[in-house]
This record gives sequence, structure tokens and C-alpha cells, in this order.
Amino acid sequence: MATPVADAWASKAMSLPEWLGKRCWIECTMCIMVDVALPMLARILLCLLTLAAGPSFASEALVLHNANIYTGAADKPRAEAVLAIDGRIAYVGTSAEALQRAPPDARTVNLGGLTVLPGLTDSHAHLAGIGWRELNFDLTGVESLVALQQRLRDRAAHDRISPWIEGRGWIESRWTPAEFPTRQDLDAAIGSRPVILERIDGHAIVVNSLALKIAGITSTTPNPPGGEILKDPATSEPTGMLIDRAKALVEELVPPPTEQQIEIALETGAKRSVRVGWAQLHYAGTTYQEIALLCRLYAQGKNSLRLYAAIGGPGPDAERLLASGRGTGSCDDRLTVRGIKLYMDGALGSRGAALLAPYSDTPEARGLLVNEADEVLRIAKAALRSGIQLQTHAIGDRGNRLVLDLYEQAFASVSPSERAVAEPRFRIEHAQVLAPEDIPRFARLGVIASMQTSHAISDMFFAPSRLGPGRVKGAYAWRSLLDAGAVIAGGSDAPVEQGDPIIEFYAAVVRRAQDGYAGADWGLDQRMTRAEAFRILTIAPAYAAFQENERGTIEQGKLADFTVLSTDIMQVPEAEILETRVVYTIIGGEIVYSGE
Repeated sequence: MATPVADAWASKAMSLPEWLGKRCWIECTMCIMVDVALPMLARILLCLLTLAAGPSFASEALVLHNANIYTGAADKPRAEAVLAIDGRIAYVGTSAEALQRAPPDARTVNLGGLTVLPGLTDSHAHLAGIGWRELNFDLTGVESLVALQQRLRDRAAHDRISPWIEGRGWIESRWTPAEFPTRQDLDAAIGSRPVILERIDGHAIVVNSLALKIAGITSTTPNPPGGEILKDPATSEPTGMLIDRAKALVEELVPPPTEQQIEIALETGAKRSVRVGWAQLHYAGTTYQEIALLCRLYAQGKNSLRLYAAIGGPGPDAERLLASGRGTGSCDDRLTVRGIKLYMDGALGSRGAALLAPYSDTPEARGLLVNEADEVLRIAKAALRSGIQLQTHAIGDRGNRLVLDLYEQAFASVSPSERAVAEPRFRIEHAQVLAPEDIPRFARLGVIASMQTSHAISDMFFAPSRLGPGRVKGAYAWRSLLDAGAVIAGGSDAPVEQGDPIIEFYAAVVRRAQDGYAGADWGLDQRMTRAEAFRILTIAPAYAAFQENERGTIEQGKLADFTVLSTDIMQVPEAEILETRVVYTIIGGEIVYSGE
């Protein structure tokens, strides 16, 4: 947090000797006051040593100059330098002025024309999941069923100790044929140990016959509420595919990770996130156990990533947050816990997304509702009264309509005078498939569309067949939402997608696969401008987290979070966007990643 002394020096309201004297006096005074366990003489000696070593601002001041800065601020959209002191922005403007204002021992970085953006924010990601992907059996990009089977054999040969073989990340949409794997497919690779492989969307798993046997799942096992056990239409035997809530029938039998393993996953996910240029993640669905581990990582200096966290619900943790409200303090100023993440439906790829009409490629399917509407409405009302933000997953047009209806009912039931926050900023996570008449409701209700543009360039290989030519026009409808006045907060949904801000920017602007492909029916008219793509990764996420006065733009007084890129993604040809590298990630004026 900026201090009056730092502000005064940055604005030249006091001379350098005055600034140094006041800074050292503050350090000495704080030393005497805080170190209560030491005798007074020892405290005074410690302060004298501090003064002898010189003022401690050297690591707290940073100048980025000779840069190509996009500030995001309406009154000063471009600049060539920025000065950060005590973790906040003290000056934005010319290189000469920034260097002249900087404290003598400030770190200066000549960027040589590199592009600087406000610290980029992923508005929807799963931090532990990112870590698990880095650490475990990752099937992302596996190109065929045969390749999956070989990877499974290799894994079993490499890991002869684990009682279960677990993996995630497969997707069948580009296989030939584009069909879900079955228990028989897995049995052909390994049948002596139970196998559980999660689809990339996290809403379905495929297991082998031994796993089904251990779980007691047979032809007569009923579907659990909010889930589906896929069965062979000819024999009624389970195929091995378990959708949404049905996953728990097997997952609850797998030994849970230890606390140490979870902590390693969180740390790994955070390090990977800053490496690709994120300064903040909106953590969609965590637990208080993970929050405690994150606090420990912050205290140990093992995590610099800012987090805006939503507790997964319904459940005891969500009720705890509702009871405490938004006034609960955090263990670290980089961590905010203010949301509850709920699910309304499943995913489109596994046909769990709730649709108003049947799936075009599976007429007997209309998707699943994962939670009861009455429960979502109860939590929404309680959230309004406690100042907690609701973030509800909805992908299908039926799921989105139902969430909009429930939000509207909650807003009508809890008047502004009864709310802890007059502007609650409830969110719908994904908002992937929308009926045309529901698009204007986002702006009218003040509901934020938290969307992940990379889904559009991944899902294009199956979404048209799932939805049909008419309904697909309401899928990933960014332009329609923006033109209707909605706020779109951009994210990645990592580890479902890669979790790379450059890919998210590219997808928003180009709306084509990374190789340039887009089908004739893929709605290129829904693309964003580069200014809009910039906004959904900077300004809109700050607004979606009630942090627009702290983050989202490069302006004096705001947090000194920056993402430095190798190329000007606002200007380079579309084909060159994906060649962009992250050079620095800077959080609170500290360079937390350097890709030099």
C-alpha cells in the first residue's frame, strides 16, 4: 500500500533529503513499536543499524521506461514510462519524467520498446487443477483413441505403485470416429488396476471395468440426481462414461490427495500462471482448506499471484462464507475471498449442458441440471444480504435462462436497502449458449458474463453438431452481448483450456483455431475488436471483482501490476499474435517472472 511519504516524493511535494529523513524516521519508529519482544536498547541498536545500511526503498521502487504502454485509462491511453513505489503506481508518462521522479536507488528497466499492459487477469480458472495438470498424468492433446491407449500402457508401466491410474485432459472431438471412449477401450490397455480418466472439460470421466466393479455400478444402477451413467442401448450395460454428478460414484473411492500434495499443486499452479503473464486469477470454486494452504504459501514467500477466490457450493464452506460476509479479513492483501461458485448444468461436449430443445446429434438428450433451482435461489438471496458475489456455471441455453430467472427473482425479493452491497455484480460463468431473447437480460439485470474465448476455438469441432445450425448462432455470442451493453470478464477456464492470455486474446479477436481454421457456420461476426479483447482481460475483470479502483488500468495510485510482452498485440497482424512471448510479469512493483 502506498504511504504518504512515497506519494509526497513521487509528486515532488518534498525534497530528497526530507523524503529520506522521513522514510528513515518511519522505519526506526516502526521498528521500536513493533519489535516488542526485544529490550528497548536492542530495538534502538537495530534501528541504528537500519539507518546505517541506508533507506530500504531500493527494492520498492521500479521504473519501466522506453516502453510501449497501453494504460487502459480513457484520459491517457498511451505512455512510455511508469514509476512504481511501494507496490503502487506513482507516475505514468514520459521516460524523462519517470526517471527524474524516481528515488536514487530505484530499479530501472529499459524495455527497448516492449509492450506493457495492465497486469492481465484470468477471470475464471482452477488454480489447483492447473497444478495437478502440470504434476500428473496429462492427456491434453492426445490425438486418437489408439494414442490414449498407448499413453495409458506407458503410464501403467512407469507407475507400478499407485493403486489407481488417474489422468485427465482427453477430448474426442478430433478423433476418428469422434466418439467417447468406453470401458472396453480402457480394459484393452490395462485391466488389472482401476483406471479413471477425466475429460478435458472436467464434467465427465471414463473408467475401466474394474473401476465400475469396485464402485458397484451395473446395468441396474440408477442415475444420481444431476448425473448420468451412460449405458449401451442394446445391453443396458454401463459404457464406462459417467457424466457430472455420476462421477462421484467412482471418484469418492479414489484416495484423496494429502494436504502436502494439495499445497504443491497450488504452488505449481501459481508459478505457472505468472509464467504465462497472469497477475491475478479469479479462482472458481475453492475450499477453506485450500485458502489456509494459500495463506501459508503467501507467508512463506512461495506465491506472488493475486487471487480473487470463490468458495465452491452448496456446502458447509459456502454457508460459512455467507455467515461471515464480505467483511472478513484476509491473511494477505493479494488474496480476496468474496464469491460462491455454483453449478446449474454440465458441459456441452459431454452433453451435460442443459438445453431448451434436444441435442441435435442426440435427440434423446437435453442435458442435466446439477443443482436444484430452489437451492440456488436460497443462496442467491442470502448472498445479497451478506455481500457475497454469486458465480454460477451455466453453459446451455436452458441453464443460462434458469440462472437469469433465479437471479431476477432474488433481486426482486431482496430490495437494495436489504442488501449489503447495492450493486451485487452477480456473474454467470461461461454463458456459452444463449437464446436470443436472453442476451439483453445480462445488461438489464447487471449480470456479468464471465466467458472464456478459447472455448470457442476448441468447441468449434463439436458445438455445431451438438447445437445445429440455428442454435449455434447464440453460442459464444460475444458481439451480441457487448452490443447489448453487457460486461464480459475474460478468462481461460484452465486447466480445461491452456490458460494462456495470448491464446485468449487471439481467440477473441480472430475466432479461429490456432491453425487458422474456422467452419463456415462459426459466427465470425461475433469477434471482438482488439480494444474489447484488451478490456475483457484487464478492466472488466477488475470490475467483476469490485477492484476497479485498485486494478485494471495503469493509473497513478493503483496497484503496480504489469504484463510485459515481446510484441505489440494491439497492432501486429493476426497471424503473429500467437508468436508473442511474456517477457515480465510484475505484481505489486515486483518482477515475479522474467522471460529474458
